[in-house]
Order: sequence, then structure tokens, then C-alpha cells
Amino acid sequence: MARTVRNRLGYLAVAAVIAAAGGFFVMFGPPGLMARTETPDFCASCHVMEAQYEAWFHAGAHRSLKCVDCHLPHGNVAIYYTWKSIDGMKDVVVFYSGRVPENITASSHAKATIQGNCIRCHTERVFKIDMERNCWDCHRQLQHRLTGIRQTI
Repeated sequence: MARTVRNRLGYLAVAAVIAAAGGFFVMFGPPGLMARTETPDFCASCHVMEAQYEAWFHAGAHRSLKCVDCHLPHGNVAIYYTWKSIDGMKDVVVFYSGRVPENITASSHAKATIQGNCIRCHTERVFKIDMERNCWDCHRQLQHRLTGIRQTI
């Protein structure tokens, strides 16, 4: 029994060392690697996000933003890179396991992050409105699948 626990701890230690080495490589490795992973072209290259990329590409004012500007929290650097790692690894697992859903939707955490980023960028404009609604409830053209389609309420 003690040997089994020792073996598991050994495997866990090896996995932790590999993960740390991978993290250091990505963070401090080849110049520009981290910056490259923050571009919309990178997001569209390994995800099945062609439709979302095309919608963003034709989105007008928000076209100057990167995916990470809306989809990652910007509270501080540690939180940003923690969620970048979590979301990135989740995307890799979903993509390479072949379990990509037909209709990609935002999780509740993703919705809260996106809403927070809308407010962060547009603080001057939104301080007088009802914060209970999601920004994209009214600004439907911001939803990737609806970009370019003008709907009325």
C-alpha cells in the first residue's frame, strides 16, 4: 500500500516538473511565442472557430481588438495568465479529443468575463444603465454568430 502511494507521488512529481518546464518554456522561451498565442489568427488556427473569426473580422469597431481582450479577465497579470492557461488547455483537450460541440457557447464564467470586459472598456458609457443585463442582449451584433445581421428587438 505504501509503495502504491509512493509510486503515485512519484508520478505526480514528474507531471508537476513537466508542467512547470512547459510553463517556463512558454513564458520565457522563444521570443514572441506568448504574444503569438494572443492573436486572433492563432485562435482561429487551431480551433474550429472559422465562423467566429469571420464574424470578428467583419465586426467593425471591435475588429481592432484581440480575442483575449474580451475573453480573458484583465484584473491582474496572475489571473490573466491563469485563465489563459486554463482556457487554452481546455480548448486543446476538447479539440484533440474530437469533442467540439456543433454550437460553441460561452460558459457562465466566460459570460461574466466578457461582460466585465465590456464594462471595463466602456465604463464612461455604461455607468447609467442597468447592469443586470448582458451587453450582448441589446448589442446583438457583438455575438459572433450574429455579426453583420441587424436584428430588431
